[in-house]
Amino acid sequence: MVEVPGLRTCAVAAALFAAVAAHAETPSDIARTYEATARQASPGFAGFSAERGKSFFQSPHGGQWSCSSCHTDNPLAPGKHAKTGKAIKPLAPAANPERFTSLAEAEKWFKRNCNDVLDRTCTAQEKGDVLAYLTQLGRPEKR
Repeated sequence: MVEVPGLRTCAVAAALFAAVAAHAETPSDIARTYEATARQASPGFAGFSAERGKSFFQSPHGGQWSCSSCHTDNPLAPGKHAKTGKAIKPLAPAANPERFTSLAEAEKWFKRNCNDVLDRTCTAQEKGDVLAYLTQLGRPEKR
């Protein structure tokens, strides 16, 4: 067998890339994770609601901020952090396909933002409702 220089390195790199690509998540994958958690927490779980998610997203929850304070009332548009002024890429996956492609990233940001807005962590129901709202934005309406 003839050894081709660099072939082994290319094969290892291709295998690593395939493993990472196979682990890439979608908003639907993340929603299923939240659904399983919500069902466990509440046996009467009836599913997620984009309407409830929109209301949650736009409403202040006892404090001054809502999700839309930074992400705007239109999550298809860029936002700006209410305190620091730092630019924020659009939150809706239709406008920013990088959103909700990693459960770990989604959890990191839900933890930070829920603590800012609610002064507590969000429930799986709340996360799922917000995700249902965000993922339906930018889709053509059914007739």
